[in-house]
Formats: sequence, structure tokens, C-alpha cells
Amino acid sequence: MRDALRTQLWPLPALGVVLAVTVGVGLPRLDMRILHKVPPALAGYLFTGGPAAARAVLQAIAGSLISVTALTFSLTVVTLQLASSQFSPRLLRTFSQDRYVQTTLALFLATFTYALTVLRTVRARTGGQPPFVPQLSVTVAFLLALVSVFTLVVFLSHLAREIRVEAMLRDVHGAADATIRRLLTESGPATAERAGVPRPPADALPLPARSSGFLAAVNEEALLAAAVEANAVVLIDRCPGSSLIAGTPTGAAWPLDGEPFARNTRNRLVERAAGALTNEFELTPEQDIAFGLRQLTDVAVKALSPGINDPTTAVHALSHSSALLCELARRDLSPRLLHDDQGRTRVVLRRPTLAELLHLAVAQPLRYGAAEPAVLARLCMLLRELAWHSTTEQRPTIAGHLVRVRSTAAAQDFHPDDRAGLAGLADGVEQALTGRWPPTVS
Repeated sequence: MRDALRTQLWPLPALGVVLAVTVGVGLPRLDMRILHKVPPALAGYLFTGGPAAARAVLQAIAGSLISVTALTFSLTVVTLQLASSQFSPRLLRTFSQDRYVQTTLALFLATFTYALTVLRTVRARTGGQPPFVPQLSVTVAFLLALVSVFTLVVFLSHLAREIRVEAMLRDVHGAADATIRRLLTESGPATAERAGVPRPPADALPLPARSSGFLAAVNEEALLAAAVEANAVVLIDRCPGSSLIAGTPTGAAWPLDGEPFARNTRNRLVERAAGALTNEFELTPEQDIAFGLRQLTDVAVKALSPGINDPTTAVHALSHSSALLCELARRDLSPRLLHDDQGRTRVVLRRPTLAELLHLAVAQPLRYGAAEPAVLARLCMLLRELAWHSTTEQRPTIAGHLVRVRSTAAAQDFHPDDRAGLAGLADGVEQALTGRWPPTVS
């Protein structure tokens, strides 16, 4: 729910409208009480016009702010459309959760609503009632209008900056890095601990998904409680971000003591395990370690499409992917183990391996950028950079991708200079895999 509220455009503007109505109703009442008690030094700074002038000011503010709000919304929609068509549909989350956009819309709508609310309290001399002009309220409306003008300038500057691909890649990289640091520990576990991960027996109980969608989050506390209640070990072998189909297994469970499950225990365990998995209709970064890499890969592939043909953007995206992969290589990607009070392993949560993450970042750019030497060169550099951060167990995966890059380059009709440069970079990857320095770079 927190992630859904953060990525929607309406919550903050809706809150601004509610606050504007509240203040627009309460502040004129305060005006009535302190109208004759304002010190002369302060009264000179308040609105001093009559009812007609107050109505004109408030009407002008309300009319201009609703027009500016429509302009702001139109610019936001155009930006979203451009980001979706030019870069990647999965970048829309980055724009929709932009606090600048949300705050700007909230301020404009709040100012418009406040001006209308105060306008209804301005009273001319009618029916024997004395005229009333909420001087403080009109002054606040004027100040809000000035702040809105300044905010519009800042918003346009921010929009022009954020629409650049470099800023988008920076934001995606920052969000992905924050997710990695939040979910993964610095150092990997010992080999013995990795070897001690429980394996499901052949007759393990399948745990089907309750509904179709993308696995967004796993409720670890609920899953651990279900496993303890059933005296079982639960394995979830689908990572957050995986596509789930209703009725298909997402994992398995088996009794801790070897005794078969009772019928009621089986049904309750299956139901509670399915309830601990949250599905969404889209990929989300809440627990998905690979979400940032997927966004960067989408940008790279989109840039390499014939309709766009922007290899520079693809190279920049691969640079960010390389930085994330190097960070992931230093993190613990082994399955997450949850233990009961006695220290026994009860829940095993699978995580993506470095091989899977490297394939996500390299496979599609290699396929669609095969005819571009700059892309192949950046892929070689990515593998070399990752090799310097990898362990002995991870290096065969890097070597396998190097073989694919070499074969792809060999199949292209490149200029001899380009071919020699790529060969030098590939040799540099091999030297980095052996830990020798400096690698050969042509």
C-alpha cells in the first residue's frame, strides 16, 4: 500500500485540496474575530480593498491557477508519453512518484480550492448586513498565488532536467542501488552454510499460487508462522518479479520431522503460504532486486531499435548496469533462510543468482546491438569490470558470456580496426578473470 500511494499522482493533490478547504473555512472565521485587533503596523501589509476588489483578486487567482494546473498536467502527460515511447514503459513509475510533480499539482489545486472557498465568504452590504472582507484570508491567497508562480518556474526547470535520459538513468540507478542495499547484506555466506540449504524431497507438498500476476512481495513473518504451525519447512523458489499463474506451484513444503501432514494441516499450510505472497499486475521494486536492471536493459534495447537508433544511450545504460552488477557481486545472493526460536531453518526464500542477473543485463543488448561495435565494446568492458569484483565461483559465468560476445563479434562484418579493438577488449576480460593487471586494452 505504501508503494502504491507513493507511485500515484492523486494522494498528495487530494490531501492539498482537503487542507485548502479546511483552511479556507477556518481562516475567514479567524478574520471575523481579529479584524479589529490587528496592530496598525501589521494591518498595512494586509489586503485593504473592498468586497469588489477582494472578489476580483480571488476570481483572478482561481481562474489562473486552474489554467496553470491544466498546463502542468498536460506537460506531465506529454512527459510520460515520451518516456514510455522513447525509453521504456517501466520508467513511468519513476515519473509518477516524482515529488516535484506531486507537490506542484497539490499546491496549484490547493490554491485554486482555497481561493474559491474564501470567495464565498466575501460579502457586500446586502439585506442590512455589513460588508465583510476577510483581509487575512485574501492576503494568504495572494501569497499562495506568488508561491505558485515561483513553483511553476521551478517545475518547468525540473521537468526539462528530468526528461533527459541521463537523469532518468541516474534515478533508476539510485533506486535500484537503494533496493540492493536494503535487501542484501554486504558479505556472502560461508560455503558450508550455502551447502546446508534444505532441499525439498521428491514427495514435497506443492504450494500453488492463489492468483496470477507478478510476485511483488513475500510476507516473511506470515510464512514463518505458517511453517512453525504446521511443523514444516517451506521453500519459495520464485523470486520477487517472477510471473505467477494461478494454480501453478510457487514452492514446496515438507514436514520437519518426516511425519506426513494431516489433511487439515496440508490445506491450512497451502492457504496460508498462498496468502503470504502478494501479486501485482506490474513489476515493482519493493522486493525485486532485478527491477532496476530490467529498466536499464529496457532503455538499452529501446535505444538500439531501428526506429530510434541511439547506441550512445545504450552504452550509457550498460554503464549503469555494470555498476549495479559490480555491487551485486559483493552482496549475498544465496537463498534467504528464516529460522524458528530453536534456530531450525523453517523458510527458504530463493534469490536471483548473479548468473541470472548478468544474463538479464547482457543477453538482449548483445542480441540487438550485435552490429554496433560501440555496444559490443561496452559489453566487454562490463564483463571486465565485473570480473574484478567476482569470486572464483562467479567467473565461469562471466567467461561464458565472453564467449558469446566473441562469437557475436566474429559473425559481423566489421572493419579490421573495430575487430582488433574488440579482440583487445576481450583479451582484457580474460586477463581480469585471472587477476592480472593491467589488462590488455586496444
